[in-house]
Amino acid sequence: MTDETRLIKPALLRGWKRKCPNCGNGPMLKDYLKVRDECPVCGEALFHHRTDDGPAWATLLVSGHIMAPLMLIVFTVFRPEGWVMALGFSVVFLALALFLLPRMKGMFVALQWANRMHGFGDDEPVRKEAAE
Repeated sequence: MTDETRLIKPALLRGWKRKCPNCGNGPMLKDYLKVRDECPVCGEALFHHRTDDGPAWATLLVSGHIMAPLMLIVFTVFRPEGWVMALGFSVVFLALALFLLPRMKGMFVALQWANRMHGFGDDEPVRKEAAE
C-alpha cells in the first residue's frame, strides 16, 4: 500500500461519526444534512459528493429490516390493539430514521471519498456540469 491509498473501513467509520473522511476530526455536516464545502480542520474538499437518494434508500432499508421483525415479535407476544401498534411503531420508525439518515449520508460521502469518485481523486479534474 502507498501513502495515496484511502482505506474504506476507516473512512466509513468516520462517515458514520459524521466526521471528515480524511482527518476524522472536522465535522462533515453542518445543520442536519448539509455537507460542508470543505473540512474546517484539514481543508479537504467535500463539495464533490453526489449522494442524491442513496442515504434515504439505505435508511429505509435498514429501518425496515429492524422494524419488521420487531413488529412481528411485539404482535405475537403482546397482541396490542391495531391503533396502538400503528402509532407506537410510527414514532419508533420516525426516530430511527431521523437517527440513521445523517449517518448514512456521512457514510455515502466517505465511500465516494475513499474510492476517489466524482472528483475526490487527486488526478481527476473538477468537473462542473453545464446548466443547460
